[in-house]
Amino acid sequence: AHRIYATGISNGAMFSNYLALKLSERIAAIAPVAGGIASEVAVDFHPASPVSVLIINGREDPLVPYDGGAVGKTHGSIVSTERALHLWLDADDLHGEPHVRTGVAAKSGDCSEQWQTWSGGRNASAVTLASLAGGGHTWPGGAQYLPKAIVGAVCPELDASRAIWDFFLQHPKP
Repeated sequence: AHRIYATGISNGAMFSNYLALKLSERIAAIAPVAGGIASEVAVDFHPASPVSVLIINGREDPLVPYDGGAVGKTHGSIVSTERALHLWLDADDLHGEPHVRTGVAAKSGDCSEQWQTWSGGRNASAVTLASLAGGGHTWPGGAQYLPKAIVGAVCPELDASRAIWDFFLQHPKP
């Protein structure tokens, strides 16, 4: 009961944000990948309980824009990654400067990573943003499931599945 988590990519990421908002008393942590918070959901974003969040977004996502806006041109809209981040920071009562970690692209085709983590929120919650320069609408460490011209690039050097599992293990509900 203390380790209920949600993750997903694209619409699954948007749904994990929505699920955590609506079931915050039960959800310990979420990890949305290549997705954000729907504009309509952001209007009244007040989770009852804190939820730890790991956001993993590519900065060059052609379908779900990092800076917010129309999703796939005709599938609604999302707030910017920065706005989504701040909605969760406010909900978890996290303030101050984050711990920052960066990773430079090792070779051509790799992504540069910037990790920002705020910890010590209500009920020991934490929020982390992994911003991937060069990353598209893909699962980091996964397959290039469609051409780059359609979904952007995969960040091969980041194993998102491992990073998410490690985050979840660190963040049960109290």
